[in-house]
Amino acid sequence: MLESRTIWKKASWQVPVLVILSAVVALAVNALRTDRLPLVGDWSVAARITTATGERMDISLAEAQKLFSSNTVVFIDARPTEDYSQGHIQGAHSLPWNDVDQKFMSVTQELELETPIITYCDGETCELSYNLALFLREAGFLNTRVLVNGWKLWQQSGLPVASGTPPGQP
Repeated sequence: MLESRTIWKKASWQVPVLVILSAVVALAVNALRTDRLPLVGDWSVAARITTATGERMDISLAEAQKLFSSNTVVFIDARPTEDYSQGHIQGAHSLPWNDVDQKFMSVTQELELETPIITYCDGETCELSYNLALFLREAGFLNTRVLVNGWKLWQQSGLPVASGTPPGQP
């Protein structure tokens, strides 16, 4: 019994020392890396929407609204066609991420590569608009941004919306 107590007494100080020592070694190794991992960062959904080079692709609702008002941007809805038909940002094109291979050319054929584009879907964790924005950038539309949770934010702000099927579809 006495031996068991001694073992637990030893372990009670050894475990915290090992944890602290591990943390010190990890921090030292990170400091020596050329591609250090950030210890503090912005882990929001919007901040995670970046290009391979680390450029943020998100756009604020205020910025998107300003571009909408100046009529200098094209909105592209990445949600399924049924969702688009039930309601979308006024003037937005429908390019569902799941149908991008079939519909890409018809939706983008009249757009210049320099055209500012904002993709959106619904829900803070919806990745359809992010995937679509990356696809569009790879296709040459480098001025493409993502309005995170776009449909919900747009509706809640009372901004112009429309409903109906996309042009060219029954």
